[in-house]
Amino acid sequence: MPRQPTYEELEQKIQELEKEASEFKRAEEALRESEERYRNLFDIVSDFIYTHDLEGRFLTVNRGAAQTLGYAPKDLIGRPVTDFMLPEFHQAFYDEYLPQIKKQGSLNGITEYLAKDGTKHYIEYRSILVRQKGQELCVSGTGRDITDHILGRREVHKLEQQLQQAQKMEAIGTLAGGIAHDFNNLLMGILGNTSLMLLDMGSNNPHYERLKTVEQHVRLGADLTKQLVGFARGGKYEAKPTDINDLITKSSEMFGRTRKEITIHSKYQEDIWTIEVDQGQIEHVLLNLFVNAWQAMAGPGQLYVETVNVVLDECDAKPFTVKPGRYVKISITDTGMGMDKATQQRIFEPFFTTKEMGRGTGLGLASVYGVIKNHGGYINVYSEKNEGTTFTIYLPVSEKDVYEEKKLPEKVVRGTVTLLLVDDEDIIIEVGEQMLKTLGYEVLLARGGKKAIEIYTNNQDRIDMVILDMIMPDMGGGETYDRLKEINPDVKVLLSSGYSINGKANEILERGCNGFIQKPFDLRGLSGKIGEILCKE
Repeated sequence: MPRQPTYEELEQKIQELEKEASEFKRAEEALRESEERYRNLFDIVSDFIYTHDLEGRFLTVNRGAAQTLGYAPKDLIGRPVTDFMLPEFHQAFYDEYLPQIKKQGSLNGITEYLAKDGTKHYIEYRSILVRQKGQELCVSGTGRDITDHILGRREVHKLEQQLQQAQKMEAIGTLAGGIAHDFNNLLMGILGNTSLMLLDMGSNNPHYERLKTVEQHVRLGADLTKQLVGFARGGKYEAKPTDINDLITKSSEMFGRTRKEITIHSKYQEDIWTIEVDQGQIEHVLLNLFVNAWQAMAGPGQLYVETVNVVLDECDAKPFTVKPGRYVKISITDTGMGMDKATQQRIFEPFFTTKEMGRGTGLGLASVYGVIKNHGGYINVYSEKNEGTTFTIYLPVSEKDVYEEKKLPEKVVRGTVTLLLVDDEDIIIEVGEQMLKTLGYEVLLARGGKKAIEIYTNNQDRIDMVILDMIMPDMGGGETYDRLKEINPDVKVLLSSGYSINGKANEILERGCNGFIQKPFDLRGLSGKIGEILCKE
């Protein structure tokens, strides 16, 4: 029979049990405090902290992750992780993520989560496989929201692409300007000689109609070079204060007479602000957009034209690299077939066209873009397939007053004074001399700016006007003009060019040059410009 413990032994045993119970209680309290500290840390961290089971269902989620996704933590527990991912990541999660983490034990990467409000979040995660005694229990991990960083990189990439596009357009513009200048000189020779032959030729002459056809074809070629000039850097000539409502009215009426199947609706801002533009180039822009609209409608359709005075703040202006301030907004909307996003992104690129081979140059909208850009404005487009297209143009306001443009005389006007013709191209010198002599003028010739200064210095008293080419080697038109002004502050100069590089034509005009004539020109245009300048007091 076992011995019964003594009272002292029982009391000692009770004391030991009480001590163990006290130590257990302290351990339990310490564990509870530790768990509380862990939970506070778990919830206070803004980064993602999570565990999910081996099938991809959330087991625990900290408050930071839940708040980022727009849910309470309890609403995430037990739900598949893929419920909060973009649909395109679902298959990869089950086919790649889960098998790889089970095989490798850990996995790093970036995925996109979709918050309750539809916001995308880019989460850079690190997951590890939790094992105990060789058994796979769950996956635990952390994640950091790098959305701002990703979007920042994308914005930098977008700016880099915009810079590359701008550099490409500038390079093409420089090339186009050179081509336009040389080609217009050739056309000048053809048009000048054709104009001379037609001057005294009756319409009954068997060659009359052929020469008129040559003249028409030359003008078509000149229109093509105008498109090249349009997107060339600085390709702008005589900018004049303009009432855009009047210009649009004339252009739309002219277009409407040739395309009667199109109904044109106009809504013009009263007291429209004045803009300073090259009227010929803006007419070209409008007609280009009208023709594009007509082609998009391919039959009867509606064309809506609207003008509005607007003020752009810094936020409005910054994406288009224009200055904030007052602008005139022009909207042109058609009811045509519309465009997809890919086409919209390329329509202003030179030589891009949706027309079949041989049916379009791809210069139209590229030149439209260039003209608007060269005027300090911008153009954008909004379109949807089968829902029509809207082009919106913004042009900066001018403080100058609109003035009435003088019309060139219908007939050739002859003169008797002495003119100095300055050009570095033999073809221009030869045909220009013949044209001026035919008009009755005495002509002095200078092949280049330095020779022009020499001849003018020695013949200042007998030279009534100078016809000055702008683009010449060794001494360009701008420097030549300034030297002529030093010799005679009252010198009368008609600037002539087939292309305006960096807006220099306009700069020379602003310095007091009396007028501008664009190559190629005919006898009527030349005589009218000379008469206009010589008649000014």
